[in-house]
Amino acid sequence: MASTLLASSGFVVLQNKEVGGFICNSGSSFYGKWIYTRSSRRKVISNNNGGCLVVTSLLGRRVKKRETVIPEPDYRIPIVLLGLASGLFYTKNVLPAAPVGLLGLLLLFQTTRVRFVFDDEALEVKVGDQLAESGDNVFVGGKNRWKYSTFVNWELWWPNFPILVYFKETQTKPDGQVHFFPVIFNGKQLYDVMVERAGPSETSGPK
Repeated sequence: MASTLLASSGFVVLQNKEVGGFICNSGSSFYGKWIYTRSSRRKVISNNNGGCLVVTSLLGRRVKKRETVIPEPDYRIPIVLLGLASGLFYTKNVLPAAPVGLLGLLLLFQTTRVRFVFDDEALEVKVGDQLAESGDNVFVGGKNRWKYSTFVNWELWWPNFPILVYFKETQTKPDGQVHFFPVIFNGKQLYDVMVERAGPSETSGPK
């Protein structure tokens, strides 16, 4: 609580105490009244000799920090890809089965370790149960942490079965940097926290 004391000449400043967020005068020989404004609370105190003391008490609101949210891992996409690869291999379509199977294995591995961490001010990509740093982004450089205030827009494709999340931010580059991530997390949890922290998406959202 910030207080400003303005005293006229010859005025004796009394000891003041702050109680419950307000200023109260410990002397009993002075009188005055509180004056309220939108952002402050003032008390004008006078004594019998014409002295005047203005006490201004700024009313600051305590901003509660938002809790950290980590969407749960979701293995549906890698399982679907591995199932598709198995079907292709079974029908002797080995050539397409190989890349689909490899992508499924990669996403399965990433699902076990990659985490989206939404703290009070930013989205950060971390790894492992201990939430270790993921290092610099291998594609565009810079730390894998982006403040919500720099988000230009984002989308989640597709509503009924989200497989890809996209967002554009101006932290990495002033003219905007685009990011794509496979949805290897709970799509509903991801959507809800993105809406809360980065603002609503125009077109998408899990049903």
